Amino acid sequence: MQATQQQAVLTIALLAAFADDHNDEREREQIRVLAQSLSDSADFDLTRLYQDVLFKRVNLAEVCAQLIDSAERQFAYEMAVCVCDADGMTSAAERAFLIDLSANLQLSAKDSAAFTQQAEALAGAGQSSVPAAVTTAAVIVPAVVSSPIAASANTAPVQADSAEIDRSVLKTAVLNGALELLPQSWASVAIIPLQIKLVYNIGQRYGYELDQGHIREFLSTVGVGLTSQYLEQFGRKLLGGMFAKVAGQWGKTLGGAATGMAFSFASTYALGQVAKRYYAEGRQMSAALLQQTFKETLEPAKNLQMQYLPEIQQRASTLNATEIMALLKGK
Repeated sequence: MQATQQQAVLTIALLAAFADDHNDEREREQIRVLAQSLSDSADFDLTRLYQDVLFKRVNLAEVCAQLIDSAERQFAYEMAVCVCDADGMTSAAERAFLIDLSANLQLSAKDSAAFTQQAEALAGAGQSSVPAAVTTAAVIVPAVVSSPIAASANTAPVQADSAEIDRSVLKTAVLNGALELLPQSWASVAIIPLQIKLVYNIGQRYGYELDQGHIREFLSTVGVGLTSQYLEQFGRKLLGGMFAKVAGQWGKTLGGAATGMAFSFASTYALGQVAKRYYAEGRQMSAALLQQTFKETLEPAKNLQMQYLPEIQQRASTLNATEIMALLKGK
């Protein structure tokens, strides 16, 4: 894919990221920093591109017209769907954007709808496994908090089996690494819901009744934005030449799949370990300490994935859509 087509696809992905205008300041800042870091690998100014999209200086029809090949257009649409579903849901504004995008890319409405439904089903399954809001009398964390730090309570955590949590974190990290090896682009949609579910389960083990709002705030504070996390995976693969045209369609190269696997394994593993420490210590860690701990854990986690590569590959060989859906639902 040439620089012009790369820019067009990334523009569409960024447009998808801001389609519903619900990104908070931290998410926008993470995307801005990401654009700046990716600019070194691009043959165009990605930081300026980010600004053009944020301030609505981009025309969707003109961007879509730069993608001539049908496989490129389908690829761009699938990436946009995954970005819209990155936070576990697709809003009405995002659905309207995807309909408009499909029309501008001149895609089959039937094919576009089929892919969108499949991705939304995965995202929705992840959503249903974590309460949208906690309303029972046993609530420890408010339904929505401005920060996980603000939710800190004097209530001491209950004792939990540390070794069992470690096994759960590793299992989820292996699974997310395996999802990156699958050829279907919709498989990546399941990664973030699985991370949310992991944090939810860890919090529960320590006696904290969490909901989606708290967990999203926790991830954002740590520095793992939902939309920006998916954009980072996608952007690095695209600009690194890690997608290849195969049989008239776009697919991951072997190197690209390995890179995505390392990213997803490491980010999931680090996130789980930080969550374990945070809830085990009674949610007393500051935002700065959370971020520092995540960064310090991420680097060794990237090396750790090589140790578990055979297990990740074996896991990928057995995965299918039905099993992924069941895992998201907690079965």
